[in-house]
Amino acid sequence: MPGHRSITEVEKLAAAKLGGFPIRRDQMAAVANIYRAASAVRQHLENSVLRDSDLTWTAFVVLWVVWVWGESETRHVAEEAGISKGTLTGVSRTLESRGLLRRAGHPTDGRLVLLSLTDEGEAFMQRVFPAFNEEEAFVTARLSDTECRSLAEGLRSVVLQVEEHGEERRQALLNGAEPTPRRSGRRAKG
Repeated sequence: MPGHRSITEVEKLAAAKLGGFPIRRDQMAAVANIYRAASAVRQHLENSVLRDSDLTWTAFVVLWVVWVWGESETRHVAEEAGISKGTLTGVSRTLESRGLLRRAGHPTDGRLVLLSLTDEGEAFMQRVFPAFNEEEAFVTARLSDTECRSLAEGLRSVVLQVEEHGEERRQALLNGAEPTPRRSGRRAKG
């Protein structure tokens, strides 16, 4: 099983493996590097600024969303955080038990749950976010301000492409059929 390889090593291995395939290499490299960059940044932030707070990336993102948006329905927080409602339930219960988040029933629809920061959660975000932002500056230190803006705009375009056209593309690829349900990765015992 291969160990951790540098981005340069992976690019060389992929080029050797895919030499005979008619592929769009620049697009492949862009998507692969989006993934690798996201993973590297997430791991760095979890192992630095979030470590002392004993928070995962996902927990921090949930706090960020509620901090910025204010009190919000769980379905909106899950969507914005890019996680399932089931994952949000576990994360929000953990944050609630730590006194950072408040879960409350919706005043007019008992099926809905609202999330808001506690006073402690608000103070926590005001204390931790500046350190988080310092690490954002660290991981982008090789880029100029102009390059950071350009990168942000390019990634925003990727997100908009998927948001605006992803569903129609999925429908076309599946000939209008619904996707098969996701599996946990485990195979049923025979």
